[in-house]
Amino acid sequence: MAKYSPFAEKAGMKKIVEQHSVESTNKITKVLLELGFDLQLIGSQLYVESKLESLNKEEILELKAAFIGSPHPRLKKEVISSRHNPFGKTTDYVLHIQTADNVKIGKLIKILAMLSQTKVYLFWKNE
Repeated sequence: MAKYSPFAEKAGMKKIVEQHSVESTNKITKVLLELGFDLQLIGSQLYVESKLESLNKEEILELKAAFIGSPHPRLKKEVISSRHNPFGKTTDYVLHIQTADNVKIGKLIKILAMLSQTKVYLFWKNE
């Protein structure tokens, strides 16, 4: 919110840090751009489902290869996690991506939307 509206900063909050998108997800977002996705809409489940249905098999395989090439821990956690291994194994992640349908890929794209956001952290101190 602070990125678009200075309301919080005018109320006395101080901007501590601004965190940009995660580097390991940039490869996947580049592939999404090449496939015609609008990065501002990838948080919408309906938009992602409609775009995935319009892709052919080669494009789906290209997207899966991008996910396999960038195994971010948060994406691996969504696929397989247990109490003893909270972020899963890369081999399980690769197998899951290879056998994933459009719904599972859509969930991963939605998580990717969250990871690619710019986050602003604010701090307020009562003076």
